[in-house]
Amino acid sequence: MPDVTETALEYLPILLFLGVAIAFAVIFVGAPILISKIAGTSKPYGDKLTEYESGFPAFASSRGRFDVRFYLVSILFIIFDLEVAFLFPWAVSLAHMGGDLVFAWVSMMVFLGLLTIGFVYEWKKGALDWE
Repeated sequence: MPDVTETALEYLPILLFLGVAIAFAVIFVGAPILISKIAGTSKPYGDKLTEYESGFPAFASSRGRFDVRFYLVSILFIIFDLEVAFLFPWAVSLAHMGGDLVFAWVSMMVFLGLLTIGFVYEWKKGALDWE
C-alpha cells in the first residue's frame, strides 16, 4: 500500500502547475485594471461614444433592427476567411503529398476556382456595395 506522502508528492507538479496558472490569470487580468485605476484618466468625449465598426449607436435599445447588409458582409468575411484557413494547412502539407502532388494541386485549384466564381457572382450582384 503506497504511503500518503508518496501519493501527495505525485500530485505536487499538478498542484504547482495549477497554482502558477491561477497566479498568471490573476496577474494578467488584475494588473491592467489596477494600472488603469492608478494611472488612467477618464475623459470621455463625443467621438468615444459614437458608433465604431457596426455603424449602430452604442447605447441604443438592444431590441432595435439591424441592417441585413451588416450580416451579409460578416458572412462573406467568414466564408473567405475559411478559404485562407484551408489554404495554409494545404500549403504546408503539399511537400509531403508524394505521388499525389498533381491531384492535390488540381483539387485546390478547383476549390479556389469555385470560391472565385462565388466572389465574382457576389460582386456582380452588388453584395459588397454598402451604398
